[in-house]
Amino acid sequence: MRYFSVALLLLSAPVMAQDLGERVPEVAQVETVEEEGLSFTVTDDRDWEDLGIAIASFATDRDVPTPASSDGTGALGRELARVVFNDLRNNGLFKPTGPDDLPRPTYAQITAPAWAVWGNRSAEMLVHGYVRARPDGRLTVGCYLYDVSLQDELARAGWVVPPSDWRRAAHKCADLVYSRLSGEQPFLDSRIAYIAETGPKDNRVKRLAIMDSDGANHRFITTGRSTALTPRYSPDYRKLLYLSYTDGNPRIYVYDIGTGRQTLITESTNPTFAPRWSPDGKWVLYSMAVSGNTDIYRISANGGPSVRLTNTPGIDIGGSYSPDGSKIVFESDRSGSQQIYVMDATGDNQKRLSFFGGRAATPEWSPRGDQIAFTHIGGNFRIAVVSPSGGSLRYLTDSWQDEAPTWAPNGRIIQFFRTARNSGEASIWQVDLTGRNERKLPTPVDASDPAWGPILP
Repeated sequence: MRYFSVALLLLSAPVMAQDLGERVPEVAQVETVEEEGLSFTVTDDRDWEDLGIAIASFATDRDVPTPASSDGTGALGRELARVVFNDLRNNGLFKPTGPDDLPRPTYAQITAPAWAVWGNRSAEMLVHGYVRARPDGRLTVGCYLYDVSLQDELARAGWVVPPSDWRRAAHKCADLVYSRLSGEQPFLDSRIAYIAETGPKDNRVKRLAIMDSDGANHRFITTGRSTALTPRYSPDYRKLLYLSYTDGNPRIYVYDIGTGRQTLITESTNPTFAPRWSPDGKWVLYSMAVSGNTDIYRISANGGPSVRLTNTPGIDIGGSYSPDGSKIVFESDRSGSQQIYVMDATGDNQKRLSFFGGRAATPEWSPRGDQIAFTHIGGNFRIAVVSPSGGSLRYLTDSWQDEAPTWAPNGRIIQFFRTARNSGEASIWQVDLTGRNERKLPTPVDASDPAWGPILP
């Protein structure tokens, strides 16, 4: 993972008088700016969608060439704003206006907005930013959120990034705005792992791939010589867990993203399914069929002997830990049809959770711990959520075949893959918890089994 550092920007003095990118120390972890004494909250009876947010092109102190843009930092400033605009538009909460429809502020106006200009455009919120080229080749990107009616700054932050990571700075800016206005945790500066599929239906090539949360910066991880399935990011973002079939034999691997090194966790001649990390990254759950009976096992993330956690007739598959690691949700047909069950992390106290009609598969616990997403099968395949007690069932999608939900880091958006009825094309979609805001993510080839990683460090 590339080095990515953040610098909190100074809270006084105009930008022309302060070298904001170099007067502040860089630290290894991203810090969220929370200003004290701010009066703006979204508390009236308007939807967030009604909030007018203007996202202007990011300014630059001098337009110079950069590896991030062949047209220089001036053009890069517009691209940064476009990413912020698309991030906020696509999450379903806001209807912002982007830089292509707005006047471009000067560098001096980034910290001293022309309030009359934005007030006349009915903008209630204003996002300003800047990009500067540093002598060491990196970029300093600043982001500011203003309340236009109060003529007040709500939040600011800045990041020092290598040119290849300029999009991460834009995602961080969008996260800053999203969190400040919605009160929710950020999620946009994150990545998705998935299975890229090519070839005829009876001979699909399935490769492990990763991309940013908006579908950009796509990268294939495996070659396709061996089938890859069910990827999952490690809690520290450094590794990918996945299942591989080579010569018909299943193997569970951990792929180190930084070094490219693969480590074999376990292998078997028995059918193996759905490896999953524990929240602390120390354990891996997986399912294995032995003599016609499929159970859930636990193994150290470093390999070694496995421990069987279920031991009932039928098929027990899956296994998603609760955020605190104390419980595991899984699917089982021990009652006669696929249903959701919960057990302690030790395998004790197994009990059925779902009692509604149809079948239930691929359960995934929310990072917030308040809901469990799953695939409901009843005529068609739909993404649904229930509470950890099995109540409050809600359907979020209603297509022909939607399956395999995975949660955003903030537990408020779900990605899944959708198979088209006629063509069989598989693609990644996402939906928020209202069920109203669906969108398809761009991928270069067919895509299935997404896995949303945590917020990037």
